[in-house]
Amino acid sequence: MNLPNRITLVRLLLIPIFVFFYLADFIPYGKLVAMIIFMIASFTDFLDGNIARKRNLVTTLGKFLDPLADKLLVMAGFLLIAAYPVSAAGSANLAEPILMPTYIGIVAVIIILVRELMVTALRAQAAAKGVVLAADMYGKVKAVFQFITIIYYMLYAFLVEEFYSSIQGVPNTVIALIGYILLAITVILTIVSGCNYIIKNKAVFKDDDKDKEKLNKKETEISEEVVVKNAKENLEENVVDVEENKKDTKENKAKKKAE
Repeated sequence: MNLPNRITLVRLLLIPIFVFFYLADFIPYGKLVAMIIFMIASFTDFLDGNIARKRNLVTTLGKFLDPLADKLLVMAGFLLIAAYPVSAAGSANLAEPILMPTYIGIVAVIIILVRELMVTALRAQAAAKGVVLAADMYGKVKAVFQFITIIYYMLYAFLVEEFYSSIQGVPNTVIALIGYILLAITVILTIVSGCNYIIKNKAVFKDDDKDKEKLNKKETEISEEVVVKNAKENLEENVVDVEENKKDTKENKAKKKAE
């Protein structure tokens, strides 16, 4: 296994670690630690790709494993910020997910997860046909905004849990508004990149039976062409033989007359 694929595996191993620290309310500054680990995992996404391209280490395994690791990382991050409740420091309010109102977080996360699952299914379908689909530029830009959005909300969760009294009021409103803007951009990019990816690779959805039928039809046409070609060649050979026989016959008759 080459270096880029090992880095991708490290990203996969970091997923349960950052999830643990985000959920571990008993650990001081656990969400800050989770955010830092998530940032490191996100950075490895760009690191392994750059190394693979610069050193010409792009492999079929890497093309499959890299986007899979990204999706698992993103899914884990969005599920945490949309579902896990955060208790505001010094507040009597009930703990709530950092991505509020809840319905906005749920709708956004559903859109993002559905897109990721659809693309994963598309890649699986392509792999079954012996084709590996690599991520395109739209997908990479989308991934950047997904990472930024998750990191932003993790930082927000840390501030709310540890220093809510310091950001209460206007600062909290501004922070939440920026989060909504990032989330909206992320959702739009997720939809656009998903549609582009599916349209660009729509050939993968073609029915195998139809493909086989077309292939059989093409093979039949080729066979017919071969038969016709062979028939023409045989006919031409027969014509040549007939002409030679006629020529020989004439020569024989001429010799007999001369004798």
